[in-house]
Amino acid sequence: MSTQREAWLSQVTEEAIDPALPICDPHHHFWDREGDRYLLDQLTQDVGIGHNIAQTVFIECHSMYRARGPEEMRAIGETEFVQGLAAQSASGQYGPTEVAAGIVANADLMLGDAVAPVLEAHLAASNNRFRGIRFSCSWDASPEVSLGRSTTAGMLADAGFRAGFDRLQRMGLSFDALVFHPQLPELADLAGAFPNATIILNHVGRPLGVGPYAGRRDEVFADWQKGIASVAAHENVVVKLGGFGNVISGYDWHQRDVPPDSEELAETIRPWLDYCIEQFGPERCMFESNFPVDKASYSYTTAWNAFKRVTAAYSDAEKAAMFQGTAVQAYRL
Repeated sequence: MSTQREAWLSQVTEEAIDPALPICDPHHHFWDREGDRYLLDQLTQDVGIGHNIAQTVFIECHSMYRARGPEEMRAIGETEFVQGLAAQSASGQYGPTEVAAGIVANADLMLGDAVAPVLEAHLAASNNRFRGIRFSCSWDASPEVSLGRSTTAGMLADAGFRAGFDRLQRMGLSFDALVFHPQLPELADLAGAFPNATIILNHVGRPLGVGPYAGRRDEVFADWQKGIASVAAHENVVVKLGGFGNVISGYDWHQRDVPPDSEELAETIRPWLDYCIEQFGPERCMFESNFPVDKASYSYTTAWNAFKRVTAAYSDAEKAAMFQGTAVQAYRL
């Protein structure tokens, strides 16, 4: 994150709402890219500003892959990398947060049953933290919403993918689903075919707001609602509430002179969050930061304050589930 972006974010400062509430942040990344570094120092600076972040879960982001060796095994480098950062955190020198208490890595499920050695290698690299796989299936016909990964239409129904998915669930590992909102019915079909698998839907199902979806928020919301209802009907799916700071959401906060505060953010995302909580129930919902991706649009403190504003009327038990319990259970922390 550039100094200029940090200065932009610093224009909005807030005290943490309900600072004692224990939180598990189940979705953040680490990377060290040219001109863009987000490692343990940067994360602990964000989590240490006021909210009670007890644990975090690292989610794959194609970081620190091995430069050599079989292609399918190169993703093991990311698990090794994060396992080292988690060990640093466990020293206590970086604050009380248990960083990367769970690690979700990448494996090519299109390998089918042959993905087994890759999953076993991840387990060997982190036998105490590795919890599952995120293999991006996000696909849209428009190149304006591409995530830059090699995906194809209909992957969730592909026989090879499902063979790999079956191996994943038989090993007791979870699946983080990264799809766009038009693909939610496909995810519902997958969940129905594998009722014993733990599926964790990322970013409320990625409602799109760019490219052909720009300027069609009401239409997107209606289509998204139908998709969310179809997925929520399957008890083996839980949902992450967040991810609106990504530019593909189309809110364009990153282009403003001043970032949104938590009141504005809460009111903007409330309809999406309320509908997810209504459909899934608090016990199957977990709030997420999606940092540093969402840091393009608002600060860490702002994000969690917004989530707390949206859930102000919920019971203590419901808040405990959404802010920590669901994530702890889904990722077996």
